[in-house]
Amino acid sequence: MKTELSDGEWTLMNQLWKHPGSTITELTAAMRDETGWSKHAILSMLARMESKGAVAYKQSGRAKAWYPLLRQSDAVRKETKRFLDKVYGGSVGLMVNAMADSRDLSPEDIEELSRILEKAKEDLQ
Repeated sequence: MKTELSDGEWTLMNQLWKHPGSTITELTAAMRDETGWSKHAILSMLARMESKGAVAYKQSGRAKAWYPLLRQSDAVRKETKRFLDKVYGGSVGLMVNAMADSRDLSPEDIEELSRILEKAKEDLQ
């Protein structure tokens, strides 16, 4: 099952993770301002995502209620690994070093990274 998501599919999945069981009408209304997508664009994307095994629907009267089949945490983990492998050869150190070299890390970011690394170290022991 291929579950790599395009940028548009991520946008739609984020909506479904927040509001599982949404209908096409609800999805179109909720996403109109952010994306400008038509009902037919969303239907087409849902059909692609259904064939990937990312979403499914249950018939609810005349409408279909759409649900994510992928857990958000699993999708995020897989996408993060794919990005890390593609851009940094799988090296977290190279990624953090690139961020630090470009001065993209705020003092708050550095503190948060320190806490994350300390927790990871404790979990290993």
